Amino acid sequence: MEPGGEGGASVGDGSTDICCLSYNQDCTSLAIGMKTGYKLFSLSSVEQLDLVHESCKDLNDLSDVYIVERLFSSSLVVVVSHSKPRQMNVFHFKKGTEICNYNYSGNILSIRLNRQRLVVCLEESVYIHNIKDMKLLRTLLNIPRNPTGLSALSINHSNSYLAYPGSASMGEIMVYDANILKIECTIPAHDSPLAAITFNSTGTKLASASEKGTVIRVFSIPEGQRLYEFRRGMKRYVNISSLIFSMDSQFLCVSSNTETVHIFKLEHIPERSEENSSWSGYVGKMFMAASNYLPAQVSDMMNQDRAFATVRLSFLGHKNACTLVTIQKLPRLLVSSSSGHLYIYNLDPQDGGECVLIRKHSLHGSGKLDAGREGDGETPTPVSYAATVAGQKGPPSSSMMTGYSEDGGALRGELIPEHEFAVGPVQLDDEKEFPPISLCRGSQRDEWP
Repeated sequence: MEPGGEGGASVGDGSTDICCLSYNQDCTSLAIGMKTGYKLFSLSSVEQLDLVHESCKDLNDLSDVYIVERLFSSSLVVVVSHSKPRQMNVFHFKKGTEICNYNYSGNILSIRLNRQRLVVCLEESVYIHNIKDMKLLRTLLNIPRNPTGLSALSINHSNSYLAYPGSASMGEIMVYDANILKIECTIPAHDSPLAAITFNSTGTKLASASEKGTVIRVFSIPEGQRLYEFRRGMKRYVNISSLIFSMDSQFLCVSSNTETVHIFKLEHIPERSEENSSWSGYVGKMFMAASNYLPAQVSDMMNQDRAFATVRLSFLGHKNACTLVTIQKLPRLLVSSSSGHLYIYNLDPQDGGECVLIRKHSLHGSGKLDAGREGDGETPTPVSYAATVAGQKGPPSSSMMTGYSEDGGALRGELIPEHEFAVGPVQLDDEKEFPPISLCRGSQRDEWP
């Protein structure tokens, strides 16, 4: 049983020693799980892929790591392995120490993190922890069967929404407020079961795709109103690998088991004014009017937007995880593959079109650039494009997000997983990304220092 979810990919094809690929919440770091442990890479440069950390091969007897999640740029990393699939291990990787571990009644399928919550998904239950002391706040039992652990958690801890399937037979999405611990809304997103869901960086939009993989829909949160609808393809059904917003919420990227990655632009095309009417505008208006008299499926297809930009991958048959980031002031598409490579593409935010491959890095070694022909040099970028993008404002700083505080603790009658805390205080190094925590053995409640 393999996990699934947001912004990452599980690898079970046996072609390499890579078991999973995942980006951290702001996509500044890439984590890979391997048969011998895990690795963390920094994504701050195009020319060089820096290896931040590599776990010891005999780390707590963890082998075949299939979940590894890093909390922003902090030293906190959560790991689950096939050797202990029911145990969640929380490490301070820079100190090489374990913060705590929890055991559950079934195999862990996915884990989601933000600065306020840690969510663990099993096949028919969800556990919501308060991340500052790891105490269990709520257990959602008897949820619809979710064999891949499909789930999404907003990275904005002020809008800490959790999404998971509300039905095993249809594409219904349950949106749960993980701060105040109540169901926010239910979204009938698709006719077929869900395959992918993801929030934007502010927790105000939610994108989804079904098992067919042909249509991508975007909804407002918390209202659940449909905002956009994009068509990935028509001829064949596909298995969605990644679905993720750019940090500024202007683009939405989707990859699958095919060779094409699609990038959609979230914009509403303004209606033509009467003064600027033309023959093409007239035909378009008649076309849209005719759609009102056609069957709903045909009408929806006519109104769906196509991809703004695309990438044709040079590999096929390997699991991949994609993300959209800004590196060195330019927007990039990153594609990490279970074959053991990271591909970096330029994305033109004005004209879209085919994205240009500029770098190919190996994930097996120390993170240095491959010597192969495909990644030898950087493709020159048009001056007008570079000047336009460099002048744009970057994504909002995470330090501007407001905090949220509440008294933690599990509710009476709920099942609390067995857990152990590491001996001695543990301090996370990056206080800007995640405040330091101090945990000790026993039932005493742990507080911020």
